[in-house]
Amino acid sequence: MFNRLNKFLFNEGGHIGYSIRPTEREKGYGTLILNLGLEKCRELNLKKILLTCDKTNIASGKVIQNNGGMLENELYSEAFSEMIQRYWIEL
Repeated sequence: MFNRLNKFLFNEGGHIGYSIRPTEREKGYGTLILNLGLEKCRELNLKKILLTCDKTNIASGKVIQNNGGMLENELYSEAFSEMIQRYWIEL
């Protein structure tokens, strides 16, 4: 089902992933892309969405927060070899 995450996605990956080309950053595309992704999640009747980002990626954290993300915790990711932040968005 769409609302279930496997162990890796629940701990480190989240429901939605996206990337912005370096030359197009700081133009609002991240906020827009995430907003559109959340729209799709609503269409799928998902109620709570998990997003993660590297702790050092301040811009990504702001994008998530601008879309209603609430920080749950931080953890060390063996897969990415860095601290990640886990945010939840209620739809």
